Amino acid sequence: MRSGGAVLVEAAGGAAMLPLPFACRGEVVRGFGRGSRQLGVPTANFSDQVVESFPSDIPTGVYYGWASVGNGDVHKMVLSIGWNPFYKNIKKSVETHIIHNFKEDFYGEILNVVIIGYIRSEKNFNSLEALISAIKEDIEVAKRQLGLPEHLKLKDNFFHLLEEKIVNH
Repeated sequence: MRSGGAVLVEAAGGAAMLPLPFACRGEVVRGFGRGSRQLGVPTANFSDQVVESFPSDIPTGVYYGWASVGNGDVHKMVLSIGWNPFYKNIKKSVETHIIHNFKEDFYGEILNVVIIGYIRSEKNFNSLEALISAIKEDIEVAKRQLGLPEHLKLKDNFFHLLEEKIVNH
């Protein structure tokens, strides 16, 4: 979903305008199994089909926005797009950490996301501890940003934004 706006970010290749906010939805599939076990940060993973549908002008990196599972409540989220260099992935993934404690897994459910901001570019880390520390800081950045009035307004319009133009159903 493109709302006509753009966000200026500093990426590895210099400044770039991102087409944000961007919305998509897709089924939650099993990922690599690292989010909860190794990182202590559960993630919901999109299928390869949804990942491949992301526009090429959205660079790899860490983003923040709003998410809901099915027709459930809208929650803050952090989303990673890329190859996760620490793990040397051979295929691109889109992994969403919803900032909410769910009672059970929701594989097979539809995940709705609206990406509204950029945190940082994708990078490698020297240790698992450094990666976990960066993820925790990304979550804190997302919480702060999503608490701003201009971002809370987008939460209120979440389902309207999703229905305007969805990338993948």
